[in-house]
Amino acid sequence: MKRILVTGGAGFIGSNFTRYLIGKYPDYQVTVLDALTYAGNLDNLSGLSGNPNFQFFHGDIRDKNIVGNLVANHDAVVHFAAETHVDRSIVDADSFISTDVYGTYLLLEAARAANTKKFVHISTDEVYGEAPGRPSLEDDALYPKSPYAASKAGADRLAYSYFTTYGVPVVISRCANNYGPYQYPEKLIPFFLTNALEDKPLPAYGTGKNTRTWIHALDHSTAIDLLLHSKSNADGKAYNISSREEFSVLEIADLILDAVKKPKSLIRFVKDRPGHVVRHAVDPKKMEDDFGWKADIKFSDGIRDTIKWYIDNKDWWKKIKDKQKDYEEFRQKWYEKR
Repeated sequence: MKRILVTGGAGFIGSNFTRYLIGKYPDYQVTVLDALTYAGNLDNLSGLSGNPNFQFFHGDIRDKNIVGNLVANHDAVVHFAAETHVDRSIVDADSFISTDVYGTYLLLEAARAANTKKFVHISTDEVYGEAPGRPSLEDDALYPKSPYAASKAGADRLAYSYFTTYGVPVVISRCANNYGPYQYPEKLIPFFLTNALEDKPLPAYGTGKNTRTWIHALDHSTAIDLLLHSKSNADGKAYNISSREEFSVLEIADLILDAVKKPKSLIRFVKDRPGHVVRHAVDPKKMEDDFGWKADIKFSDGIRDTIKWYIDNKDWWKKIKDKQKDYEEFRQKWYEKR
């Protein structure tokens, strides 16, 4: 299994995984398929273009012909491609349904036709909804609370159905909130960090006490690697992936402001978003027991390195925030009434 198709590989987690995969397996042929929507960025893959084992294909997972041809020429698929931002799904859910559900359907159909050896579906802890009392377990009911979460839950269960109905060797990752380099600066940590560096407000929804478990994208990559190379007894299963380290929005804001020596007065409390999940947390014990996996990067170390990366790579995020029309238009539209 040496020919790997990575969908959404120009996005945040996908690009980190692509770099990881090529670095660890120099004999693998890795193809990235990405539509290069607002969050897809070829700069995320800089340095790989000259690698003979890497190929980039600009295309949409909703294109049946493109998907069919690419899947047929690869041994395995790691499927990251999705619309991912909760806020955007609240404004306009259409692209989330068409990409996350229909796009996944086309990939699964292509995998079924090609007898793909492994299909790793990247889901999310968002599919569970709230995690009151204890972290969510893989057999908990799914109660997605946003159109984004619902589209991912639909794709998650569609992937499972292709295992149970057609025997497609699907394995599913349900990961906690990722952080690290190359994350689109609309997401919490890079949004707060880059705003702080520019002395702009850090808008915290509601009380700011909503919590999430966090994991570095590299730790997520090591877990996906294990799922990609897993034996058939993992097929059809979902695996929670988490560092078990949980922080609130305000704790993240305080940490960032302290690190870059900016005043707490930059925090602005704004009207909460609809359907906002109070707590996302997942229990990774099943992943730990079945694969011996554990997150290696402590949040204190990972966030320090992440902050340094954004400071050192100002050109990367400034190009998005200052020059990408879609970024500023959405920010203004979303926060104008908050």
